[in-house]
Amino acid sequence: MSMVLALFLGFVVSLAYMVSGKGNEYSYSTRFTITLALLPCMVSVVILLVGTDVARAFSIAGVFSLVRFRSLPGDSRDISCVFFAMAVGLCVGMGFLTLAVLVTFFIGLAMMGIYLSGFAALRVEKKELKITVPENMNFTGAFDDLLGKHTEKYSLERIRTTNMGTLYELTFLVQMKKEVDEKEMMDAIRCRNGNLNIVLCKCGENTMVL
Repeated sequence: MSMVLALFLGFVVSLAYMVSGKGNEYSYSTRFTITLALLPCMVSVVILLVGTDVARAFSIAGVFSLVRFRSLPGDSRDISCVFFAMAVGLCVGMGFLTLAVLVTFFIGLAMMGIYLSGFAALRVEKKELKITVPENMNFTGAFDDLLGKHTEKYSLERIRTTNMGTLYELTFLVQMKKEVDEKEMMDAIRCRNGNLNIVLCKCGENTMVL
């Protein structure tokens, strides 16, 4: 009965994960969604097989060490859902069935509500601009006028060498101006960096805001 309840609650956790991912810039993983559905059942079995408090402590520590498989590189929403699923499994395995149901529906509804409401969402779009320049180019301030014209804010975050040290890659965080012509900006940069690679993309969630 505990396994059946854990499996049912696991599907609820999985459903909450899928619903909270709709309308966002990321999509959910099918295999990870199935894993979330099965994880509470597996955790509850581990706890049910443990009899003493000392052994239970070791088993719980071992189960929570599984989080590492999602921590690299991982997504914060995915990691929180792994903790969510394991918490439900622990409740079922330790015999707190009513608490498991309450936790599942309370946290599930809270997670869906927070993500779908757009809480803490960025009001401006930030992007990452990578410009490759030749090694003989003095890149200090070389693109300030172009970035100042096409962006609201920008900052140079990283400089690294590429292509066996023959090229430099400059990474900027930029906040684009409204209705800016991105092609015009990239064409202007291409004329200045010798037509080398330029990458303009969305920033990941772990990138700091300007």
